[in-house]
Amino acid sequence: MKFSVIFEAQLADPTVEREHQVIRDCVEQAVFAERMGFDRIWAVEHHALKWYAHMSAPEVFLSWVAARTNTIRIGHGVVCMPFGFNHPVRVAERAAMLDLLSGGRLDLGAGRGGTLQETSLCGVDRDRTEAEVEEALRIIGRAWREEELEYHGELIDIEPHPVLPRPAQAPHPPLFLACSRAETLVKAAELGIGALVMGFAGPESIAGMRAVYDAARARRDGSRFVSSVVNDHFSVLCPTIVLDDPEEARRIGLRGQRFFAQAIGHWYGGAGVPDEAVVAGADEAAELRRAAEQVVARLHEQDIPVRPASTATFNADHAYGGADEAIAYVERLREAGADEVMCLVQMGTVAQEACMETLRQWGEKVIPHFRRG
Repeated sequence: MKFSVIFEAQLADPTVEREHQVIRDCVEQAVFAERMGFDRIWAVEHHALKWYAHMSAPEVFLSWVAARTNTIRIGHGVVCMPFGFNHPVRVAERAAMLDLLSGGRLDLGAGRGGTLQETSLCGVDRDRTEAEVEEALRIIGRAWREEELEYHGELIDIEPHPVLPRPAQAPHPPLFLACSRAETLVKAAELGIGALVMGFAGPESIAGMRAVYDAARARRDGSRFVSSVVNDHFSVLCPTIVLDDPEEARRIGLRGQRFFAQAIGHWYGGAGVPDEAVVAGADEAAELRRAAEQVVARLHEQDIPVRPASTATFNADHAYGGADEAIAYVERLREAGADEVMCLVQMGTVAQEACMETLRQWGEKVIPHFRRG
């Protein structure tokens, strides 16, 4: 079992000063995560998604963190792989440089960046995003294994060129794909790359997704592999706040998750902007349910199909509370088939002190429990 921390750089009250502080806070958390025994950090690329994600240049953030750490793996994931966001060769060049300078610590994940807000900013054709992500992965896998890259595909042609520098890891850093649907899990398995799975729906849903991934692995014949190296790693998201006061941890965690869910609902489903007001003494579980009802109503109003993925972010059953509760929840994730637990701590309304204390509790109590096991 591996443990990591994932960063979106979420921001309530998005002033310039607060934005700058949140980025610095994420760096502090990432460096501290190494001290606390975490195996990896992940930083997710998004563009123009106010509130939800201010991490527009994760390769710069990760370079800064890599320079201040020694052992923790550096997860550049997910990168928005459609060509309008990032040319595949530029992804390969930047990732190889980061892998080289970090001493071979890089992992690379791919995603679509498929919101209208992001694609309209960068002139991305939304109808081509899935095909471009797959083609980019093929180009990157080839660029790192051949002396000169030459590629002629359905969407792009590249005449022979060397792609420099070469990464420190041979033949290249492990590859992953962001997966929120059965179709993407099947694709990840068929491409021979790891799955980065949204885990808001809980362990039972994770077990079902793992079954889909494993079934696709069992029947694949290797014809769609993007590289000579196969990575079958299954990583799942785990929202968590852990404090000495379990009730306070649950309140803070549910409030942060409500902000996260409302922010993602705004950009992915046209829901209202996230509620930045913190209501003193609010029943956060009830507020989370009320927010879910509002988003579902808004999606129906816009004639957007309401799928489980649309509402799973409002599920309140996560690793909130004391260390024992977090351990019990991770046990459920392990039984569901998780190879890695990606801790989501930095949610928009969660104070830096609670983030740092959560990482400390995981480092001193939660992770050692599974290392012993």
